[in-house]
Amino acid sequence: MTAAVHGAIVEHSKSFALASRLLDRTAREDVAVLYAWCRRADDEVDLAPRVEQRERVERLHDELAAVYAGKLLEEPVLVAFQALVQRRGIPEEYPLALLAGMRSDIGTVQIATNDELLVYCYRVAGVVGLMLCHVFGLSDPSARENAAHLGIAMQLTNICRDVLEDAQRHRRYLPTELLTASVEGENEREQVCRAVRRLLELAERYYRSADGGFYALPLRAALAARAARRVYAAIGQELAARDFDALAGRVVVPPWKKLALAALAVSEELWSRARRRLRPPRALPEAQRRAS
Repeated sequence: MTAAVHGAIVEHSKSFALASRLLDRTAREDVAVLYAWCRRADDEVDLAPRVEQRERVERLHDELAAVYAGKLLEEPVLVAFQALVQRRGIPEEYPLALLAGMRSDIGTVQIATNDELLVYCYRVAGVVGLMLCHVFGLSDPSARENAAHLGIAMQLTNICRDVLEDAQRHRRYLPTELLTASVEGENEREQVCRAVRRLLELAERYYRSADGGFYALPLRAALAARAARRVYAAIGQELAARDFDALAGRVVVPPWKKLALAALAVSEELWSRARRRLRPPRALPEAQRRAS
């Protein structure tokens, strides 16, 4: 694996890098490749001048078509991603959905409704969970939905954390319907705090849904996914501790707490699996007992 591929997750996401250490080497490298492609695509658009962003998205579409057509590529991240999608059978619809989400970030962004926000979260993060299902060899359809929900929950958390930073980029992901809900006497800051609280409550529902799918993952993949879930949910807890004031600056989960949460996630998953093994088999209905 090249330094460009391996270094992306270490440089840009300490939380994912920590969680990925719980994976076996092959899965860890595959996750690093997927993260590197997603990061590269995101930076290609976000770091470009605004007048060039639409052109950059079109270039990403052309690159993705070349990846899935099996064309000879030279850029290291694209070469690694092409090998990954071929080896793991990642459907093209997932990275295409992610690029659709990036296209919606071009120009001024103003999300109107919760439903619109959830579509966006699915495109830019839910499909990442679905791609990881292929990386980990998960085939249970219901558990795949749980994986998409984990991505959505994490993106909702990101949005709540990055309200100030996104505003500086002319992006407002807090839905208008939440900001303008009638509460007498609220000022703008209080409206933002209320909207952040509501979105974190929504994120928590998606986190709880995600919890129901860890059983279907291989053990080490489940440990990593649960650790990432715990660390990301802690961002919302940090925001709650300061009354959901996202305008006061970006919250950070300290490294010692991340380690503690990763350890908690490991113990939770091991206990959950032990309980499933110890659970007595369900008795057959009377009619089935007679027939057997």
